[in-house]
This record gives sequence, C-alpha cells and structure tokens, in this order.
Amino acid sequence: MGMGGISIWQLLIILVIVLLLFGTKRLKNIGSDLGGAVKGFRSAMSDAGKDDDEETRQIEDTKAARTAETPAGAQSGAQSGAQSSNQSGVGKPADKSKA
Repeated sequence: MGMGGISIWQLLIILVIVLLLFGTKRLKNIGSDLGGAVKGFRSAMSDAGKDDDEETRQIEDTKAARTAETPAGAQSGAQSGAQSSNQSGVGKPADKSKA
C-alpha cells in the first residue's frame, strides 16, 4: 500500500495483540454486548419512527376535523352576531339615563 494505508499484515498483528490482551472469552462478551446495544438502538429508532408517524396522523386528523367544523359554525355564528348587533341599534332612541 502507500503511505497511510493499513495492510492485511498490520491488521493481523493488531488482532493478535488484542487477543493476547483481552482473551477470547472477554472479546466474546464485548462482542455480544456491543451487538445487543446495536440491536436495542435499532429497535428504539424504529419505535420512535412509528410513534412519530402515529402522532403526525393524529394531528392531521384533528386539523381536518377542525376545518370541517369551523366554516359552518363560524359563518352561522358570525351572521347571527351581525344580525343581532344591527337589530339592536336600529330605530331605537339612545337611552341617556344609563350614561
């Protein structure tokens, strides 16, 4: 290889040194612990994605329900309020005693 590259022989020497330092039993435990951590991380990420999708769907359903209810209720309420304000002041003299 060139400068900065690691050859297969260098990797084998590193592997032998690691085996001598830690032993096969400890390396097996470290490998299984690391695999369990990765598996837990993946399941947590997939669960979080499912929860986010469910929350997004609920928010969209709520918004759709509100927009379906709002136009009919808002228009009828606004019209009746406008009519009552127009009717209350039309043709009646102002009551000066309450001022």
